[in-house]
Amino acid sequence: MCGRVVQKTPLNEIRVLFETVNPVPNAAPTFNGAPTDTLPVVRLDHDGRRSLDLFRWGLVPWWAKDIKIGTRCINAMAETVATKPAFRDAFARRQRCIVPVDAFYEWKKTPAGKQPYSIVGADGLPLAVGTLEGSEYRRHGSDVHHHHHRAQRALWRSP
Repeated sequence: MCGRVVQKTPLNEIRVLFETVNPVPNAAPTFNGAPTDTLPVVRLDHDGRRSLDLFRWGLVPWWAKDIKIGTRCINAMAETVATKPAFRDAFARRQRCIVPVDAFYEWKKTPAGKQPYSIVGADGLPLAVGTLEGSEYRRHGSDVHHHHHRAQRALWRSP
């Protein structure tokens, strides 16, 4: 399960890559982004235009009594996203967005402990990670089956 990301591409470059229309938000790069951190997200604004905004990583469902639940609601599985109470409302409302990241980490269990692996795009461009607005994002990783039984998926990028 992925729990760390790298987002180092300048946001003005992200704005151009994803053709967002709003002013670029102010955010520092992160080389160890974790749940509860603020990350840039591409989403549709009220007029249906792409907008680059800053969101907190981790879903806090409307019914939660404590904000700390957000650290546990960071990975939605495709098989259960429509039925799990924490994710189903956002999924039903089709609150989709993209989180551009330069890399994410997967861990492989070894006899010596956990070995981290940085997963990056072969073309060097940011990975387009699909998510539900307000919830954890589904991350890239077409070749991480040997690291994790729940291999993540990238959104397709046209050349």
